[in-house]
Amino acid sequence: MLSQPTEASAVLPHSGDGAAEHSEVVRPRRQGGAVQIRILVVDDEQDNCDYLKLLLAREGYEVETTTDPTRVVEMLKASDFHLVVLDMMMPQMSGTEVLEAVRKVDTDVAVVVATAYPNVDTAVASLRAQASDYVKKPFEPQVFLDTVAKALAQKGLSKDPEADLHRAIGRTIRESRKTQELTLKQLARRTGLSVSLLSQIERAESSASISSLYKIATALRLRMAELFGEA
Repeated sequence: MLSQPTEASAVLPHSGDGAAEHSEVVRPRRQGGAVQIRILVVDDEQDNCDYLKLLLAREGYEVETTTDPTRVVEMLKASDFHLVVLDMMMPQMSGTEVLEAVRKVDTDVAVVVATAYPNVDTAVASLRAQASDYVKKPFEPQVFLDTVAKALAQKGLSKDPEADLHRAIGRTIRESRKTQELTLKQLARRTGLSVSLLSQIERAESSASISSLYKIATALRLRMAELFGEA
């Protein structure tokens, strides 16, 4: 029996005891008005399912797992998922077969495929079936989480869209200010806002009012819409 890691920094295991298939949902608290992102983990090793469920739930995702790849299409039809984490090497069906079946019923859901036995043919087949990303097992948890976040971002999804918006605004203000060779003190003089507040806005540590954003946009000769950058 493979023991479960207790720290997020542990390396993901990729073998287990072949436990019987089951599906379980972890429901973290909803934060603010953000969309609750739902992830389906498909891996024939129960230990991997349990660990990924723990890792993803800690990040605020709602997670459902299954070790039976033949149930994936049925589960996608029965419930809305934003992303599927799919093992490529499973006895009942290959990950490529599952991915092709998924795309027949859902062309939008993000899919991250993973395998301990990567090869060029598998990668090409995954890309042809429109996988969002492709990773090797075992891998560091942060690499996995970054891959998941990237795949979700490609679909316009985020755990905290408000925080993303604040970062985008701060980044745009900072880049525009530096391009114009203005110091925070000079921008403060133009806007009538304090240096401290401007610094907090640039670092996404403070939510700016519409009035403050208008003053900043005017001072930097930007349209209000330009402040939002790529948000």
